[in-house]
Amino acid sequence: MEIRDLVEAIRTRRVRISDHAYDEASNDGLNFDEIFNSALGGEIIEAYPEDRPYPSCLVYGQTPRGDAVHSVWAYHAQQRWAVLVTVYRPDPAGWIDWRERRSER
Repeated sequence: MEIRDLVEAIRTRRVRISDHAYDEASNDGLNFDEIFNSALGGEIIEAYPEDRPYPSCLVYGQTPRGDAVHSVWAYHAQQRWAVLVTVYRPDPAGWIDWRERRSER
């Protein structure tokens, strides 16, 4: 999956949202406009090509206020739709520039 695939799915409203993503968005006070916009202007920072049933990736983006958002998306290439698996506001203690995981010591 490439970011352009995800962007196209969001722009054409070919998106499904997992129950887990609904719960996590609510827990972190994120609305879906913020989440979708963060992905539209975001970047893939980790790829999980072996995930099943579809390959997935971790996207870093920002809300219009500049708050960091991480979202995990799966992508069904044949049907060209995306699934928002989970979303969260990353903990600054666990990330370098929101893009690289800090190593655990």
